[in-house]
Amino acid sequence: MNKPYASRRKFLRQLGSAAALVPLGSLNTLAAQEEYERHILSEEKRISANDKIRLAVIGTGIMGHQNLGHALSIPGAELAAACDLYTGRLDRMKELHGKDLRVTRDYRELLERDDIDAVIVATSDHWHARIAMDAMEKGKHVYCEKPMVHQIKEGLPLIKTWQQTKKVMQVGSQNISSLHTQKAQELFKAGAIGKLNCIEATYDRQSALGAWQYTMPTDGSPQTVDWDRYIAGMPKQAYDAKKFFWWRNYKEFGTGVAGDLFVHLLTSIHSIIGSTGPNKIFASGELTRWKDGRNVPDMMVAVLNYPETANHPEFQMTLRVNFASGGGEDSLIRFFGDEGVLDYGWSSLKIRNSIMSKAPGIGGWDSLSSYPEAMQKEILAKYNATYSEADKQRPKKDPIEYVPPAGHNPNQVHWANFLDGVRMNKQVIEDPIVAFRACAPTLACNDSYFEKKIINWDPNAMKVTKGA
Repeated sequence: MNKPYASRRKFLRQLGSAAALVPLGSLNTLAAQEEYERHILSEEKRISANDKIRLAVIGTGIMGHQNLGHALSIPGAELAAACDLYTGRLDRMKELHGKDLRVTRDYRELLERDDIDAVIVATSDHWHARIAMDAMEKGKHVYCEKPMVHQIKEGLPLIKTWQQTKKVMQVGSQNISSLHTQKAQELFKAGAIGKLNCIEATYDRQSALGAWQYTMPTDGSPQTVDWDRYIAGMPKQAYDAKKFFWWRNYKEFGTGVAGDLFVHLLTSIHSIIGSTGPNKIFASGELTRWKDGRNVPDMMVAVLNYPETANHPEFQMTLRVNFASGGGEDSLIRFFGDEGVLDYGWSSLKIRNSIMSKAPGIGGWDSLSSYPEAMQKEILAKYNATYSEADKQRPKKDPIEYVPPAGHNPNQVHWANFLDGVRMNKQVIEDPIVAFRACAPTLACNDSYFEKKIINWDPNAMKVTKGA
């Protein structure tokens, strides 16, 4: 039966479309030192838009500032208002964007304003779904930080709201918009690594800031933080600065390493191979170093099984995040096929091939020498009569690296895609369905870890199942 996913022969026919070559020094690979040819990917220049889009940012912490900066770097985007539950951050927004900037602790005030077209949702994870749904129901377009939702059960209602309101919603796993992601899609579809069988993906860190021990303000208190609004809908509890300013460390407010970092890995992987997601998920982890009161692990490993689809064969995936990585901070997705390996980094793409010969090989580390001499000669004669010298040779291909051009910024491209979607009412690259299909399996990793069980998932219906 012919499978729809691509063959290596198709890839060999298509490979000649690369840009100019620049030599690159030897790099370590799995087996040896190899010389990569470096191909610089080309980027289309965007046309500046004239139509203004007025934005409100809800949540002005690290990602609120980052997203706003990328948005305002694109012609036509303007800041109209800001919302945060901590007074110091609202003061900082006025310092940066003018003393007349409208600020509030209640995001619902912003949704009532007619002069706001879209909102940036960059709050703690447990507010993402509520604010995004409220915003779309009030006629606002939404750019939401990943993960899209805090709990799996929030995903389908949010998608339904998006479909009913017909507003544009983009989720912020920005590398899906990178040039090297597009190139990886092309290579995979062309069969560059043969038949996929395994993916290994890691996102490691080695610093206190990387482990979410962010700098605390000097005046954090119930007077400067709207704690009651922060925990709205949750059991009453006393103000806790760590749970507000270090919210990623607590499952009640964040989604741990899975929701913060696994989701980046899965978004890129699904985009590259055209996958809707896994059907079985199991995760294990521990708290190894950052024992600061957090109730989520700082090291997690997950194993995911992906069923065969029209776009890819069945394969296995492992995910890992380690916040005490003695090897330093690194992110790598490695796609293994039966004819090659594709290494997808944060900003580059490398491919190398090891293609087996038609002949299976004989002698060397083999049982042949353990047989009687006469039998060895008989077997060798039959082998040499069956396979030609060409059959005994491994096909050779040079390893190649692809890198985006200088100045390529996936965050800016991702934001431009969102703003174009708002202006022209067109589909964006990471809409709620795309985002949830990456987000939900990562949240299932958390469920698997805490509940100590395999999670069965229907990637098409996007819901947890009882399994076989």
